[in-house]
Amino acid sequence: MFSKPADPTAPLTRPTTGNVSSNNRSILSSDLRIVGDITSTGTIEVLGDVEGTLSAHGLVIGGEGRVAGQVSAETVEVKGKLDGRVDSHSFTLRAAAQVAADVTYTTLIIESGAQIEGRFAKSKA
Repeated sequence: MFSKPADPTAPLTRPTTGNVSSNNRSILSSDLRIVGDITSTGTIEVLGDVEGTLSAHGLVIGGEGRVAGQVSAETVEVKGKLDGRVDSHSFTLRAAAQVAADVTYTTLIIESGAQIEGRFAKSKA
């Protein structure tokens, strides 16, 4: 059901689909702890704890949520904790965010109060 990627150094790829609905949202509740890979063509809202590779059209990490691992999504909004590596088009850090990651982005928003550590690089594409 869940498995680790064969090559953790392989480049991240965002899911591509021509039919992404804004209503396609999966919520991972605060009582969940998931270790493994998660893929979705919609938006994932993490209120619990995820460790592994997460690939989706959109990602929202709630105030109590925590993601550790590799993230690839068109839009990423962090209100909770994020540790690892991120590849996104739009990356938003809310005031309560705590991020320790290497981030590749096209658009970056950082609210006052967000705690960040790592490398941020603007995408060339």
